Amino acid sequence: MSGVNVNKSAVSAKSPRRVVIVLIDGVNPIDATGPSTAFATANRVMPNAYEIIHASVEGDSVLADNGLCFSRLTCIEDIDGPLHTIMLTGGDETALRNAASSEPLRAWMRAQSAEAVRYGSVCTGAFLMAAFGLTKRRKVVTHWASCGRLGELFPDLKVDPNAMYILDGDVFSSAGVTGGIDLTLALIEQDLGHEVASKVAKSMVLFLRRPGGQAQFSETLVAQEGKSSRFSALAAWITDNPSTDLSVPALAERMNMSDRTFARRFNEEVGRTPAAFVKLVRLEAACRWLETTRWPVKRIARECGFGSVDALERILRKEKGLSATELRAGFRASLD
Repeated sequence: MSGVNVNKSAVSAKSPRRVVIVLIDGVNPIDATGPSTAFATANRVMPNAYEIIHASVEGDSVLADNGLCFSRLTCIEDIDGPLHTIMLTGGDETALRNAASSEPLRAWMRAQSAEAVRYGSVCTGAFLMAAFGLTKRRKVVTHWASCGRLGELFPDLKVDPNAMYILDGDVFSSAGVTGGIDLTLALIEQDLGHEVASKVAKSMVLFLRRPGGQAQFSETLVAQEGKSSRFSALAAWITDNPSTDLSVPALAERMNMSDRTFARRFNEEVGRTPAAFVKLVRLEAACRWLETTRWPVKRIARECGFGSVDALERILRKEKGLSATELRAGFRASLD
C-alpha cells in the first residue's frame, strides 16, 4: 500500500480490515453512509475485505443534521484490537464545536491514530482532525466553502481547496458531501486493487475518478449564483450555448447594454471578464464531452466553440497539460 505506514499495525492480511466510522451529533448523514456503503459494496465484490464499525463517543444514538437518527452504534471505548482505518465524520459549526470539546473523543483519536494503518476525515471532519493535532504540516482538504476558514484557524496545514480527496501518507481527507465516497473508492483501490475498486464504482453507478480532474465544484455553476439575476441567467445561457457567438458585442446586445457598460458590469457581477468566463465555459464543455462521449475531437472543438482542433489543443495544453487524446485516454483507463 503505497504511502501508508503499514508497520504501525499488526493487522493480518488474512483478517478483514477493521474500519471505524466515527459519527458525531449533527453529522451530515452522507459523510457516514456514503463511505460505509462503498466499503460494504467492496465486501460483496471481495468477501471479508472489511469489518465496518459505526461508532460514537458514548455509543449513544446520534442525530444527523437532517433529522435522521443513527442508533445501535458502538462506543469508541469498547472497540478492541488493532484498527486499519479510522474515519471521522463532519457536521455544521455547532456540531464541530461540541465534538472538538469532547475530551474522550480527543484522547481516543490520538491514541488509536498512533496505532492504526491510516486515519482521516470526511468533509468538515478535517477541523476536528486539526483541532486534535492529528494533521500538523499535512496536506488536507475539506468542503470548498470551508477551506479558507480551515487554513486561517490552522496555518500549519496545507489546504488544497480544489482537491476532491487527499491521501497524505497515513492521513486522508475529503471534500464535502459526496467527496467522502470518492475518497473511499481511492482507499479501496489502495487496499484491494484497481479491478475491485472499479467494480465497486460501477455497482454504485459512480465514476472511479470523476471527470474533469479533482475540482470540487464547477466555476461556471458558481458564476450562476451571482448577485444579479440577469447576469446569473446570462451565465447559465452561455453555459448552455458554448458554440454561439459569445463576443462582447453579441453578449452586450443580448443584455441591451453598450459594450463598455456590459464588460464592466459582467466583471463586477461574475468576477471574471466576459472573455475569461467564456473560455472557462468552453474548456469545461470540451473536457466533459471528451470524457463522457465518443465524439471526434473535431466535433467537440466545433460544439464547444473553439472552432478548430488546433485551438482546442492549445487551450488544453495550457490549462490541463494534456492533449485531447491524453485527457480522453486517462478517463477511459479509470473506468476499465
